Amino acid sequence: MNSWGDFNDAVSLPDDGERDLPAGGQIALDRLPSAGQSMPHPGAAIALDREQIAAFLEVVFGYCDGLIPVRGFVDQGQGIDSRPHNIWILADQHAAESLGTFAAWAARDGSAVYVIPGTVAEHGQARAEHVLQMQAAVVDLDTGDVEAKLAHLLQHLGAPTLLVESGGRTAEGAAKLHAWWRLTEPAEGADVARLCALRGEMAEKVGGDPHFRSAHQPIRVPGTIYRKGGVERVVTIRHHDPRREVDLGEFAEAVAAMPFLPAQERAPAAAQSDRPGLDGVLTTPVREGAQDGWTRFQGASAAIGHFVRQVHEGRLTPDQGWEAICGYNAACLRPPWPLERLKAETDAIWALHVDRNGPPLLRADSAPPAAVPTHTLGALLDDTSPMPDDLIGPRLLTPGGMLVLGGAPKVGKSDFLISLLVHAAAGAPFLRFTAPRPLRVFYLQAEIQYHYLRERLQQLHLDRDVVARARDTLVVTPKLRMLLDEQGVPLVAAAISQAFPDAPPDVICIDPIRNLFDGGPGGEGENDNGAMLFFLQSRVEALRDEVAPEAGIILAHHTKKLSKQQVKDDPFLSLSGASALRGFYTSGMILFRPDEEQTPRELHLELRNGPALSPLLIDKVAGRWVEMDRRGERLVRKDIGRKLDAERLRKHDVILGILLDEAAEGRLYPMMQFAEVFENKAGLGSKHTIRERLSVLATKGFVKFRRDGSDFGFPVVRSRFGYLCVEGMVFGSAVETIDPTTGEITSAAKPVLPSHFKCAQTGNALDVENPEVWVYPEGVLDDLTPEELGLTPHSSRKTSP
Repeated sequence: MNSWGDFNDAVSLPDDGERDLPAGGQIALDRLPSAGQSMPHPGAAIALDREQIAAFLEVVFGYCDGLIPVRGFVDQGQGIDSRPHNIWILADQHAAESLGTFAAWAARDGSAVYVIPGTVAEHGQARAEHVLQMQAAVVDLDTGDVEAKLAHLLQHLGAPTLLVESGGRTAEGAAKLHAWWRLTEPAEGADVARLCALRGEMAEKVGGDPHFRSAHQPIRVPGTIYRKGGVERVVTIRHHDPRREVDLGEFAEAVAAMPFLPAQERAPAAAQSDRPGLDGVLTTPVREGAQDGWTRFQGASAAIGHFVRQVHEGRLTPDQGWEAICGYNAACLRPPWPLERLKAETDAIWALHVDRNGPPLLRADSAPPAAVPTHTLGALLDDTSPMPDDLIGPRLLTPGGMLVLGGAPKVGKSDFLISLLVHAAAGAPFLRFTAPRPLRVFYLQAEIQYHYLRERLQQLHLDRDVVARARDTLVVTPKLRMLLDEQGVPLVAAAISQAFPDAPPDVICIDPIRNLFDGGPGGEGENDNGAMLFFLQSRVEALRDEVAPEAGIILAHHTKKLSKQQVKDDPFLSLSGASALRGFYTSGMILFRPDEEQTPRELHLELRNGPALSPLLIDKVAGRWVEMDRRGERLVRKDIGRKLDAERLRKHDVILGILLDEAAEGRLYPMMQFAEVFENKAGLGSKHTIRERLSVLATKGFVKFRRDGSDFGFPVVRSRFGYLCVEGMVFGSAVETIDPTTGEITSAAKPVLPSHFKCAQTGNALDVENPEVWVYPEGVLDDLTPEELGLTPHSSRKTSP
């Protein structure tokens, strides 16, 4: 482009022809409608050709790595107004299947399918500078004598790898063609620019489409449907030679040696001279189909870029700038663009301009006197009215506030969040947090499918009264395949209103941000600050304002990979994505596991509207989240301490197992005799170590005693305690007995029941009241670790008096 467009710093977008590229939203493949779901427009009358799609991908992306940017938007002339869609698919063995799925959806939606013929690194990337690899040279023959142009290319460059009929027709009625030459290896770095220059040079010499000088210029996919002007055709491969490949250097030499097709030498200069200057851009009508030597897109993007700069510099207010853009659209574009597309292009250019030039100097519209609320210092000091009740206290979630819960995958974030929401919906305390009353909670989640969601909820160990109070006040969605975009917000708002018809919700929870994120017209991801602010302000807060302006928002978010020490130093630095999120919320929580080999988690809290809270050490015990006592946490030699703990637990289990096995074989032991017999066996150590372990186990109630062994062929002992006895112990093998009444024969081993136990306070031997019921000392089970509780799988459920 020459000086006529120098002022336009907008992102390079295509013109009105086959190169129309929307600035619309991004969707994921799992969001596409499945078979049997209704579509907004009738399905295609002709079928896709998935084999041609696969052949095309092999030629254009077969050697590439990364993501393929795919575009889907409605062809002109169908009378359909549908929002464009962008997706990114991996350039791997599944690419043909993924693109075929998208193409099938696009066919039902009445959309055309385009790709940028190069790969990028991340979702949301689609500009020329984002393209990392390209492996094919292409020329688009869309005007004039197409066959003569093709013959000229064949004569000087040789046969192409792929020749595609794009579906369009020239003014002479000839099929428009795309000719592809596959390279022997992908072009990277500077070679990408070299390849794009070759594409432009080929187009200049034969009168092809000059837009393919840009790496991000999209092109139709063979095997998909062309519907421009109401005509339906399959984009068809005319010729395919999979063995045909060219070296980039040799091909560049051939292109340089290729002469201009007659009458093409002066075409570029003529085209440049037809483009007006800035004043002409704003006043010269431009017709569809590049009838004036330049396209509606070029005129619109130039005009929009001009008015965007005026607004950015404060010369126009945003409303005045938009009014000027709409005026240009109505006066100069023939026919005008739909307002939806005009708004999308304007938003995209604005976002890029702000990204390149910094924050705008916005000129405020004239506002009524009380549009911005203000308060004097005196008024604030004199206002002693009661503070509003916290939704979840203390100050964790306030009316109109936003709480962000972050955590690494599999740390238990969703499980913790569900427990918090259930207790809030019941008005019951949870850990240190309380709700003043049962809250109406809407849980919008996009991770767990229905059956696994109900399984997880049923596995929670909740008090019956908590469940009873929360049954109707907590409303949960199954896994949703949607974005919280301009279509998603009204859908969710309608679902909330239907769930709570009588009163608005108190809490709206979104889990997780990543699965519902919409970065706006630019399609940027969650790592972009502008996109994150757009999502929070224009999507999340817009949803709240529509259904319940005073509701609290809870957002679940992932954390990025940092070292354990970095997380400890600043836990909220680990929140994934843009830093704008941390400056936006009113309170935050980070769920963090300091030791991957241990189950306890640390819960760090950050409050903007309240005093700081110290981190909590929490764990899930017996299906419930509980706060652990930090006083029992080691401060030094933690690794050695954990190993010693593990060794004690091992000896605990080994001793109980040996006692059970020995009794089953007909042997009972007093304490000292057992220690001497099994000294240095099974890693138990000396007899003194074994006796100390037995003494501890007896104090905790895992071991009890029987003094009279006569029922088993052993004498009555006169020692302080007696024979060792553990829960579930049986003596010898099963013995058959005959019921004298019924004659039924049964077999059962003889149980070894205790007669005495060691008092946990005095250490004296006391009589067992009921040998049939194994009772543990009061409070012992509460002090046991999860490992100790699960050590003896043979044991029945443990109870304390």
